[in-house]
Amino acid sequence: QVHLIQSGGGLVHAGGALSLSCTERGGTFSDYGMGWFRQAPGKKEREFVAAIHWDEGHPLYSPNLKGRFTISRDKDKGTGYLQMSSLEPEDTAIYFCASSYAWSGSYEPGYQNWGQGTQVTVSS
Repeated sequence: QVHLIQSGGGLVHAGGALSLSCTERGGTFSDYGMGWFRQAPGKKEREFVAAIHWDEGHPLYSPNLKGRFTISRDKDKGTGYLQMSSLEPEDTAIYFCASSYAWSGSYEPGYQNWGQGTQVTVSS
């Protein structure tokens, strides 16, 4: 059974930076896509943040991020990363990583496995 283990996140002042990581256990990311989504306080829906084709490394970003986030992966470690900079209070959310058995990009239903979620709080 595949498990995604997240780490990172926390509290940061506006303008600061944080990094998140997501490690897969019980499977391989090979030919998977990995994505990051976030759920803002009081919102039911998750918002797409970024995704990466695990094998080829091609990234896809939400246009709302204005180039502040970077997604990457270490294939040897089976770990994906989301580096966030110039954080804004509006970035406050629970961040989830997810993996898909085929490239799903921003299409949330295409992801089969989900991490436990990590809180990111940006104070003004």
